[in-house]
Amino acid sequence: MADVLIVVVLLLVAATATAAVATRDPARQALVLSVLGVVLAVLFTVLQAPDVGLSQLAVGSALTPLLIMLSVRKVKRRARTKDGGGG
Repeated sequence: MADVLIVVVLLLVAATATAAVATRDPARQALVLSVLGVVLAVLFTVLQAPDVGLSQLAVGSALTPLLIMLSVRKVKRRARTKDGGGG
């Protein structure tokens, strides 16, 4: 039973990682990356490494996508200002 669960979670990791690579919009890519972080945290928990899973949950599914979203927002704002948006 445990082997089947590991295989299922590994397939989920492969699917979400592929989706993260295939997504073109950086904002959506950050959201898919967040889902990938959650799936990896589940994988680590299934593999009996809950401490690594908690770290992955905090960094991989919350902090990194948040930083990417903030960076994308700032770049878009700067591009709008340079184009003569004036605001």
